[in-house]
Amino acid sequence: MARTLLVTGGGGFLGANIIMHADSGYALHAIDQSPAALERENLTWHAFDLQDRKALQDLMLALKPDVVVHTAALSDIDYCEANPHEAEAVNVASTLHVAELCRRTGARLIFFSSDSVFDGRKGGYRETDAPEPLNQYARTKVKAEKGILEILANHVIVRPSLIMGLPVLESGNSFLWRLIQSLRSGARSAFPDTEIRSPVDVITLSHATLEIALLSFTGILHVCGNDRLSRYDMARRIAHALGHPAELIVDTEPQVARGRARRPADASLDNTRAKGILTTPMKDFGEALRLIIENKGNREL
Repeated sequence: MARTLLVTGGGGFLGANIIMHADSGYALHAIDQSPAALERENLTWHAFDLQDRKALQDLMLALKPDVVVHTAALSDIDYCEANPHEAEAVNVASTLHVAELCRRTGARLIFFSSDSVFDGRKGGYRETDAPEPLNQYARTKVKAEKGILEILANHVIVRPSLIMGLPVLESGNSFLWRLIQSLRSGARSAFPDTEIRSPVDVITLSHATLEIALLSFTGILHVCGNDRLSRYDMARRIAHALGHPAELIVDTEPQVARGRARRPADASLDNTRAKGILTTPMKDFGEALRLIIENKGNREL
C-alpha cells in the first residue's frame, strides 16, 4: 500500500519541488490556497486556506497521512515585520494546529523552520545552539518550533539556509530565478556582502526531505550546503556561471534599505548532524549550481 504524503504550501517554491521529486510510490496530497497548480501521477490537490481549521481537520482525519511536510508559511521577512499579527496566525497558530492533527492521526511531521532563528553573531550554528531571533518572522519560527516540541514526539524540524533553485511554477519565491531575470535584462542587482549564509539547492533539499520522511530520527536538523558565502558572493558566482558580467552585481549595505527588518549577519549553519544521518549528500556551492543548471529543462538561463 502506498504511503500517504501530505504537503502544505504545495504551490510554493519548496513545496512544489518536493512534490515533483517524490517517487511514484507515494499517494501524494497537496494543500494550497490556489486551484490545482501541479499535475502528476498520484497527486490529489486540495484548495483551501490552512487557517480554515475545519477543512484541515476534516482532510487530515479522512486521509490519516503517514507524513505531513509543512512548508506553508509567510516567508517574506519584511512583510512579517509590517504585519506581525498575520505572521503569528499563519506561522505559529496554523503550524501548531497542523502539529496537533499530526498527533491525533499518528502522522510524522516535517516542519520547515529557518536559519533566521539565530542572531548571526558567530555563524556555524549547530542544532544545539539557542535561537536568538532578530525579527518577527524569526520569532514566529521559534515559537512554532517550541510548540511542536510540546505537542508531538514524531517530528523533524528542518532548518535550511538560503534555498537556491528554480521554481516549478514561475510564481514561486526563488532568489535564483529573480536574479536570473534581472541578469537577463541587464539590470544591476544589489546584495549585501555582510550577510553570510550556507546556501542549499532545492533539489538536494527536496531529496533530503523525502529521505527524512522515511527515517526514525526525530529532532532538529540543519540541512544546508557546505559553504559559507555572502549573498553578494553567491550572486557574483551565479552571474559568472551563467555568462553574465560580474559588474551587474553590486554590494549594498542592508541597513540603508528603508523598511527592511533586521537580519542576522552570519547565519551560516553547521550540517555535520545531517551528514551523519542522511545518505543524501550535502553539496558545495559549485556542485549545487551545476545540479540546478543540469536540471533546468527548457528554461532559458
